[in-house]
Amino acid sequence: MSPSRVIEFMRVFWRLASPYWRSEERLIAWSLLAAVVALNLGSVYLLVQINAWYNDFYNTLQTYDQPGFVALLWYFLFLATIYTLIIVYQSYLNQMLQIRWRRWLTQRYLDRWLDGQTYYRMQLTGSATDNPDQRISDDLRLMCDQTLDIGIGLMNAVVTLASFVFVLWNLSGPAQFSLGGKDFVIPGYMVWAALLYAIVGTWLINLIGRPLVRLTFDQQRYEADFRFGLMRLRENSEGIALYRGEASERSRFADRFAHVFGNYWNIMTRQKKLTWFGTAYNQLAIVFPFVVAAPRFFAKEIQLGGLMQISSAFGQVHTSLSYLINAYAQIASWKATVDRLTSFDARMSETRSRADASGHFVFKKSSGASLSTQGLSVDLPDGRRLVDRLDMVIGPAEAVLVSGESGSGKSTLLRALAGVWPFGEGAVS
Repeated sequence: MSPSRVIEFMRVFWRLASPYWRSEERLIAWSLLAAVVALNLGSVYLLVQINAWYNDFYNTLQTYDQPGFVALLWYFLFLATIYTLIIVYQSYLNQMLQIRWRRWLTQRYLDRWLDGQTYYRMQLTGSATDNPDQRISDDLRLMCDQTLDIGIGLMNAVVTLASFVFVLWNLSGPAQFSLGGKDFVIPGYMVWAALLYAIVGTWLINLIGRPLVRLTFDQQRYEADFRFGLMRLRENSEGIALYRGEASERSRFADRFAHVFGNYWNIMTRQKKLTWFGTAYNQLAIVFPFVVAAPRFFAKEIQLGGLMQISSAFGQVHTSLSYLINAYAQIASWKATVDRLTSFDARMSETRSRADASGHFVFKKSSGASLSTQGLSVDLPDGRRLVDRLDMVIGPAEAVLVSGESGSGKSTLLRALAGVWPFGEGAVS
């Protein structure tokens, strides 16, 4: 995705997500977010302390320092206990923020969907939005959960990188080599090695995993279509049983599940390629720092503790730089979810604005028990007129036959009289 498209996507996402952070719940929302961020920073600080512990611990093994070994084990137990507490409450507060955000968004979308009969009018203008129930129940949940997970994960990667890059720079020292008769010195060469390793990996993973966004988007739609069909069968079970419609329903279910199966198979194939590359990439990262730092160790420039600390620091830097690689599938799912909610949001706004701009009906109580219309005009969503300035009076118990060719507007006229058809103008008493 080009930088301009990324910026546009983030702008659209912010329009979708920002109302909650300016709502009546903004104080508690920002407080929870601040607490989660603070705990995240605390966890990174403890990782730096544990990284320094590696140096001292392995040096006690190399020098057979048993008292130092025991003391460092107690120190690690202390660090591990604090780290565990931080991780537990970071997860707990993060989940608390997720469910509160989801509750607020769900109520907001339900209000917009139900207000002004938008749920009905969306089916009248153009192609109806598929499975709005799934977008409210599942997509809102996924957006809240994945936004916080990805956001906190990205922040963690940046902070971890900033913390450990200096550690790795100081530990790795300079690399000296000759090329073409010239001597070169690369300071902090382990940092540059980690950066190059992650850049190549990120470029390849993006090349392999790019189709996952579209596949995930389609999978959510196919799953929702199949689930809606099952729900429809349950709601209309009596009619289907009376008409012996099981064979037709079975065929419809088979067609819908064929889409689920076929698209999921494509996702499996794409994820298999991602797993091939991601697993190999992460496995090589285990031995890569030892290979690069081994010359200094065997030259006795660093001890075993220094080598293990370099390995640990390289792992943290590599993991931070490789965040997009390891979270690619989740990011693809998040983008597909945001795209679905964005289109749903735009569809509701469009439906409401088109209904408001198409004219209006006036409904009022009549003095008697009759039904009358004054200048009643009924239009189609595209502006074509079906009924033009109808004036009529129907008395109590009077029978009226509305006749006409199929598609001439008989049912639409009844919808307008009932107040559910928004396109037209005139008065109904």
